[in-house]
Amino acid sequence: MSFSRFIKRPVLSTVISIFFVLLGTIGLVSLPIEQYPDIAPPTIMVSTSYTGADAQTVLNSVITPLEESINGVENMTYMTSTATNSGMAMITVYFKQGADPDMAAVNVQNRVSQAQALLPAEVTRVGVTVSKRQTSNVIMYSLTTDDGRYDGKFLTNYNNINIVPMLKRINGVGDVQSPSTSDYSMRIWLDPAKMKTYGLVPSDISAALAEQNIEAAPGSFGENSDMSYEYVMRYKGRLKTPEEYGNIVIKSDLNGQTLHLRDVARVEQGQLMYNVFLKNNSKPAVMGMVQQIAGSNATEIATDVKAALAEAQKSMPPGMKYTIEQDVTEFLFASIHEVVRTLIITLLLVFFVVYIFLQDFRSTLIPMIAVPVALIGTFLFLWIFGFSINLLTLSALLLAIAIVVDDAIVVVEAVHAKLDQGYKSAQTAAIDAMNEISGAIISITLVMSAVFVPVSFIGGTSGTFYREFGVTMAVSIVISAVNALTLSPALCAAFLKPKNGEEGGKKKSFIDRFHDGFNVQYEKVQNKYRKGVEKIINRPVIPALAVIIGIIGLAVLMSTTRTGLVPDEDTGTLFATMSTPPGTSQEETQKVADKVDAMLASNPYIERREQIVGYNFIAGQGSDQATFIIKLKPFAEREYGLWDRIKSVFTGAGIAGLFVDPTTSTSVLGMIYKQTSTLKGAQILAFAPPMVPGFSVTNGLTFSLQDKTGGDLNKFFQVAQDYLKALNARPEIANAMTSYNPNYPQYMVDVDVAKAKQAGTSPAAILGAMQGYYGGLYASNYNAYGKLYRVMIQGYVESRMNENGLNNIYVRTSNGMSPVGEFVTLRRVYGPSNIARFNLFTSITVNASAADGYSSGDAIKAVQEVADKTLPTGYGYEFSGLTRSEQESSNSTALIFVLCMVFVYLILSAQYESYLLPLAVIFSLPFGLAGAFLFTDLFGHSNDIYMQISLIMLIGLLSKNAILIVQYALERRQTGMAIKYAAILGSAARLRAILMTSLAMIIGLLPLMFASGVGRNGNQTLGAAAVGGMLIGTFCQIFIVPALYAFFQHLQEKISPLKFDDEENKNVERELEQYIPKKILEAKGIHQNKD
Repeated sequence: MSFSRFIKRPVLSTVISIFFVLLGTIGLVSLPIEQYPDIAPPTIMVSTSYTGADAQTVLNSVITPLEESINGVENMTYMTSTATNSGMAMITVYFKQGADPDMAAVNVQNRVSQAQALLPAEVTRVGVTVSKRQTSNVIMYSLTTDDGRYDGKFLTNYNNINIVPMLKRINGVGDVQSPSTSDYSMRIWLDPAKMKTYGLVPSDISAALAEQNIEAAPGSFGENSDMSYEYVMRYKGRLKTPEEYGNIVIKSDLNGQTLHLRDVARVEQGQLMYNVFLKNNSKPAVMGMVQQIAGSNATEIATDVKAALAEAQKSMPPGMKYTIEQDVTEFLFASIHEVVRTLIITLLLVFFVVYIFLQDFRSTLIPMIAVPVALIGTFLFLWIFGFSINLLTLSALLLAIAIVVDDAIVVVEAVHAKLDQGYKSAQTAAIDAMNEISGAIISITLVMSAVFVPVSFIGGTSGTFYREFGVTMAVSIVISAVNALTLSPALCAAFLKPKNGEEGGKKKSFIDRFHDGFNVQYEKVQNKYRKGVEKIINRPVIPALAVIIGIIGLAVLMSTTRTGLVPDEDTGTLFATMSTPPGTSQEETQKVADKVDAMLASNPYIERREQIVGYNFIAGQGSDQATFIIKLKPFAEREYGLWDRIKSVFTGAGIAGLFVDPTTSTSVLGMIYKQTSTLKGAQILAFAPPMVPGFSVTNGLTFSLQDKTGGDLNKFFQVAQDYLKALNARPEIANAMTSYNPNYPQYMVDVDVAKAKQAGTSPAAILGAMQGYYGGLYASNYNAYGKLYRVMIQGYVESRMNENGLNNIYVRTSNGMSPVGEFVTLRRVYGPSNIARFNLFTSITVNASAADGYSSGDAIKAVQEVADKTLPTGYGYEFSGLTRSEQESSNSTALIFVLCMVFVYLILSAQYESYLLPLAVIFSLPFGLAGAFLFTDLFGHSNDIYMQISLIMLIGLLSKNAILIVQYALERRQTGMAIKYAAILGSAARLRAILMTSLAMIIGLLPLMFASGVGRNGNQTLGAAAVGGMLIGTFCQIFIVPALYAFFQHLQEKISPLKFDDEENKNVERELEQYIPKKILEAKGIHQNKD
């Protein structure tokens, strides 16, 4: 196919490019922006509560029947559950990546419906909720005051009535949760003494409520009659005020004596529970956690939520305000800003390098125009494929610059070569050049796409990462090839000028002199390079040894480089969980939490602290639990430059101040541990939120130890303690801990059944009375503020302080009222505050973090090794959350690279019509890949997603360099040139372009390699791997590939001899002249043509 039409019709060529830019701009504006692709698996949560029940009861009566029914639902991967002493039951079902979350929710709901008949009546009354959501919080906000004028109850209910319904209507919001339990509730506080006097038990009060607190439909008068009017009858319905509830009639006799509820109980509008309290900067607060639906756009949700909160602020009561505790888009936009800034710097550096080599501003302008066209055009296809602008797609575009520039350079260099040969028309030079290289451009594009397309078919979490990167790279390469075949040659024809011999008399400027000096030095380098290549070809043992060393080096470096999924970054928010000794009261836990809060307030880099007492993000609810959400100051206020480091040396930090940045989240975490280490009797775990949302709360390792024997919990706990002791002894682990503890002080209730029967009562009646006074009963509902609230029955606080209170609560017997203490004995025992299960087995959840200098991959390996050595038979472990995905992805990494190389090999085999010649390209790749691993190791990074996408890019770019050397050598060989000289001259002809592209890439990515600011860890990993791979890979390739070509071409010709073209080729003659001795040339009257 001739591409001369595009050169002769430059307007057509520019219009094609303008279309790419316009449509790409539309795609850019339309694309959603997010941190990473939607990689979190769909998650369905099933929750309910069993008021007054302990964890074991909840497990036996609620969790077990639900899990048995749900287990094995379509596309499910694993399931976790938790039963707590506060009566809560929660089951989380995780599905395969890519499963339809709506169908998953429907399937789980159907399974839950099958189990409804097996659940206790109290649970059925409350209802079982099935909801689809990710476990990631897009926004965490808080309602609070500066002066504490509103208490937690008012703030909670203002949030529930006015804020939560508004936020739930926002597109993409799955749920808005709050750890607060201060919802309004009509509390009926029973007086045991008065209840005994009137011969009542709690179930009597429940029965009275069921009779009198009802909605009714009495009907109407005159319906279906010939009357003029119809009159609808209306009952007053559910009671609404404490006074109305106080007037409920419990008993009434024929003497006119009536017993009201107010005579035996105190009625007030109180709280649903009194077990969780929140503070924001030491003032009462309520917090809302906005969670997204799987597949929704986190950036859009965050933007809409913040806009809705800002609007709601206008109508809030005086003194009330909202604050944002966590916003995933803060880090996202700050890191995208850094990537875009690096992109611009990279472009400028690339064009600077290209200008030095091409020495012509017009020539440099052509790739400068071509690169933005390809990059912007890519956004159109990202939009068509349903992708997003995220850190991976932006990284892909950053790395694609080198490939796109290389395409433009190939065209410019080819046209320059024609002009150097004496062409007087730039258009003719462009047409002839394109006729020669258009085939090579198309074949190279196919090969490059072959590198990136296979990774798009990898499944699972890591596959989603690779897919977006691979497709972005492939699309940019294809657009770049279209540019190289249309826009670039048209621009060459328009911009470049034929060589003018009259320019020699002009006075040379500084730039001209610099160019001349550069050219002289380059010629010397090129001549030495030719001699070096010739020596290596003459000594075949050198390339053979080099290839063997390269492959061994790659294997060794691959096995020793630390592994991970994504690097941890400073997101601006930290979490800290606190556990006091088992059984600690809420008041005592609050005192300890206030001490921790005061410590956090003293840190100058912390802006706000949200304190939740009674709830732990990891361990769940409990009077001994607390959580802190720590909002660091904005990134702009935490910039720490060189001057700050120097100052710190003289203000107490010492020489270490030059290397430590106290403003980062890692430093703040260290300070939190240092400050709280003085606290006695409190276990503190501080951590950053996970880098990839939607998996878990923490960013460390998460796994569950499993008891598959169904044995004693205390024995299981001992096994877990032995395991954790061995795991914490490993150098790879900074700390490994569990919040599970079976040593909570409890009482075992034993009912004397015989004695109860003799007295005319039953264990059910006795335990029912205990539940009514101690645990509390959900007896009815009432309406207020347009919402439905619960009516709860419970005994006075004073009546349930200790075990002596059992003699003050009474049960009805055949002989009147008898104290419960007569039939019940209590035994002091110890048990857990919550019981967890993983895939139907009792489990203990462990959270661990990798030590400094070790990656999460090293830590995973340590977890596996210690488990193999220490866990007895019948006990196992399972990874969960992001750790599970990382473990699965590590298994597919090698497959991806083998697949890439196989595709490259097969396409080159088809192109060269040889199964041997492509090996010259394939065997040259290990050098660059080993270089990437070497630099990753040297700079202390891990083999994570960022490094792996650098490796994929390197396979493409290094293949391209090797292909062009082989292509140039093969063209010369086909004209009859000897294999050795074809290899030498082919590589020499391509040297300038290879050096230009590689140096442009290396220098362009230096800002990434030494990145600072937001998202620097990912950028540094990407930069180090790409720079190391290009530097070492290019240096080795330019010497080894010609030798490999010579060797494999020689073998190939032994199998099938080459047929030469009969025509003379003057270009080949000119290239060969430099190898003919001067005497022979002079005798023939030929002047040696200098390169």
